[in-house]
Amino acid sequence: MTEHRYRTIADQLECEIERLNVGPAVTLVVDPVDGSANAAAGVPLACFSAAVVVDGEFTEAMTSWLHTDERWWASRTGSPYLTSGCRSVADAAVSMLRPHPRNWDAWTRVAQKATRIRILSCSTLDAVLVATGAVDAFVDAGSDTHRLMDIAAAVVLVGASGGVVLDAFGRPVEFDTDLTRRWSGIVAATSELGEELRTLIAEA
Repeated sequence: MTEHRYRTIADQLECEIERLNVGPAVTLVVDPVDGSANAAAGVPLACFSAAVVVDGEFTEAMTSWLHTDERWWASRTGSPYLTSGCRSVADAAVSMLRPHPRNWDAWTRVAQKATRIRILSCSTLDAVLVATGAVDAFVDAGSDTHRLMDIAAAVVLVGASGGVVLDAFGRPVEFDTDLTRRWSGIVAATSELGEELRTLIAEA
């Protein structure tokens, strides 16, 4: 009896797996805890973030603030959010990753030109703040710290809200299963702001 029950459960599970296994054309890119150093220290700035990729294209995404369970969702065809529309670094409030010795000059150029600087140490939350218009831009100023899971959701959330996600050195921000790839992500309210930040960061 027990053996039969286990076989029945196994058959049901196999059936469910077949329904859920939609093949390699669909991938879920997940960052279970972005801002893990914050979370470990008791600083309430950490997020869960995920993006759906269909045939290599980011199609929808969600970020959830772990401290409050507030959630932001968008698809590439629409978003309930709108960026600030800021077009100039001189007028921008910019969130940044902390500086490193390898990108100190670029970091300083952005910090000196922006009207306000914040360092939250949670890339996915920073990107949400750009999507909702609370912050004008978020950047890794050339340290190549971002992995795909750090900026995948931003491609959808910010792109659908009127902004852009770029790399400081012109590399395409694209789906790749190679998790050793890194980017210096620029998440900006407008393409004009993104390009100006890219110029500042990449300047020799």
